[in-house]
Amino acid sequence: MKRWPSIRRLRDDSYLAPWRPALRRRAAAIAALERRLAGSGSLADFASAHEFYGLHREPGEGWVFRELAPNATALWLVGDFSGWERRDGFRAERVEERGVWELRMPPGALRHGQHYRMELDWPGGGGPRLPAYVRRVVQDPASGIFSAQVWDPPEPYRWRTPDGPAASRRRTERFPLLYEAHVGMAQEEPRVGTYREFRERILPRIAGAGYDTVQLMALMEHPYYASFGYQVSNFFAPSSRFGTPEELKELVDEAHALGLAVVMDLVHSHAVANEYEGLSRLDGTDHLYFHGGDAPGARGHHRAWNSRVFDYGKIDTLHLLLSNCRYWLDEFHFDGFRFDGVTSMLYLHHGLGVDFTSYGQYFDDSVDEDALAYLALANRVVHAVRPGAITIAEDVSGMPGVGAPQRDGGLGFDLRLAMGVTEHWQRLLRDVRDEDWSMGGLWHALTDRRADEQTASYAECHDQAMVGGKTLLFEMADAAVYDAMDTASRSPVVERAVALHKLVRLATLATAGQGYLAFMGNEFGHPEWIDFPREGNGGSYAHARRQWSLRDDPRLRYKALGDFDAAMLAAVAPSLWHTAPELVAADEEGKVLALRRGDLVVVLNFHPDSSHADYALRVPPGDYSLALDSDATAFGGQGRVAPGQRYFTEPEADGDGARHALRVYVPARCALVLRRNPPAPPATVR
Repeated sequence: MKRWPSIRRLRDDSYLAPWRPALRRRAAAIAALERRLAGSGSLADFASAHEFYGLHREPGEGWVFRELAPNATALWLVGDFSGWERRDGFRAERVEERGVWELRMPPGALRHGQHYRMELDWPGGGGPRLPAYVRRVVQDPASGIFSAQVWDPPEPYRWRTPDGPAASRRRTERFPLLYEAHVGMAQEEPRVGTYREFRERILPRIAGAGYDTVQLMALMEHPYYASFGYQVSNFFAPSSRFGTPEELKELVDEAHALGLAVVMDLVHSHAVANEYEGLSRLDGTDHLYFHGGDAPGARGHHRAWNSRVFDYGKIDTLHLLLSNCRYWLDEFHFDGFRFDGVTSMLYLHHGLGVDFTSYGQYFDDSVDEDALAYLALANRVVHAVRPGAITIAEDVSGMPGVGAPQRDGGLGFDLRLAMGVTEHWQRLLRDVRDEDWSMGGLWHALTDRRADEQTASYAECHDQAMVGGKTLLFEMADAAVYDAMDTASRSPVVERAVALHKLVRLATLATAGQGYLAFMGNEFGHPEWIDFPREGNGGSYAHARRQWSLRDDPRLRYKALGDFDAAMLAAVAPSLWHTAPELVAADEEGKVLALRRGDLVVVLNFHPDSSHADYALRVPPGDYSLALDSDATAFGGQGRVAPGQRYFTEPEADGDGARHALRVYVPARCALVLRRNPPAPPATVR
């Protein structure tokens, strides 16, 4: 069995030799920044601005509200409690020269559920704003206007599973099976789904399918639903369009009770440009938390996303974002984060139009050293507050050290998404004839990762299925999904799509580094694309939902695909952790890719029409059982392999007996998983 070698240290990478001084300088700068922020305490203590800023009830003393607005000359709270007028009892005072405003109110001044906002004056103007640290934001259904809401339920939520699964098992001791999901589009009806519906209907599906970690998108409040949650306005407010904070806590609690860890998408790569409900020009300036300039071409403007770019060199920005990391862990018991847009953060060019082809690009003046330091400190905060937490980086650039331990000079992410895998599958399926697929090229794409970091692989991502794209099944079957997905159909287009859908996923899982991810519904071949209601589609929810009835209908092949995915995870996943994939065969003529992983042998025949009888595989001696057959009729296949088979190795005739081989029948477009049986115990002598 080939085991993973110890994660190689960055300093041992000979390609990095010219840039080792830069790595040391970066590590020293990060350490110095941590000391500066922590002062006489700890970095985790520094990351608690959410307990200072915003609206809070102080036991026995009433209410206190604080906001950082250095450029403001006056600040009021207005709302239901003041007739939406400025009143003296709700006027804040500037209590610190650097711009902290504070308002103290008696216990009866505010009530749970009331709506409010800030009104500020500044030199030359003023305007309404929502607080930077607001924890509850709601939208008026009639006017569409957002407002803050006093959130002080009479009884705090009582956690049933206060620690969750991540705290009881270290993140380095498991291979996470991540299920990426969106609460709003998780229901089948054409509308916005809720936290409660997700808890009741979707969590049992995820646990039953064999996944152990839920990765939730779009939880941070965002004014435009069609942004998929990536244009965040209120970083401390869970989206109210899905329900209340208590209902989100109940969702996380129930996931933990089911043995599921819960990871959330954390969007710290940019912020929505909206001024009233967002952070942009909160105190009248364009640079409170951002780089200056919010017009196209300015550093504070993200030209691809039309959003604001954080200035990670500002202490107040670090205070906000590091505290945001801690807030979601403390308040909602999340088990970690997927950091979105890491490539955009790491480079001043945001990775736009750049091909990363040389190591020098990771150390030149295009790197945002402040953002790099922030990401390292964010990982330290997360792992200090919740030692079992998982942090995942969405980085396409391949910067050395993103997923490497900080003790070795890395940024400390536990996993980096292997984004090149999805791109390779997409290119093969769109641009290359089946008979021209390169098995060696496929093996390289599936296993091409740095030795100093851990990665999570996935076959397709949600971005590929956004408007203008397709899910992998729809890419292969196209219009046939509408009339040929029934089990009685013999459409060659659908037969190919269903067979390859299973092979693509099995190949991706079996070769994955230290984690595997699937997007909600894609595991059973969800058809078509993703499109949220917007002006361009007439406000339609037709593609902002998941059609679970397809998965559940035994007359349709979607059920077979979903059943295969569950069987695949059960058969393969237990053998993945602490074992490395080892190539057995990359047969270009026969289109066979075979590999070993722990006690498993995985054989994938991608040939469109050639089946292979007595296909020889050089593997360790012993006997093997058939653990999974993608061609089984239960999985929508043709049943060409007899179930329950055992396979026995034989010494190769032209050798000295040191090499052994299995001989296996592998039908066209079929994958087999064989498990090596443990040797029988010696007979007992009586």
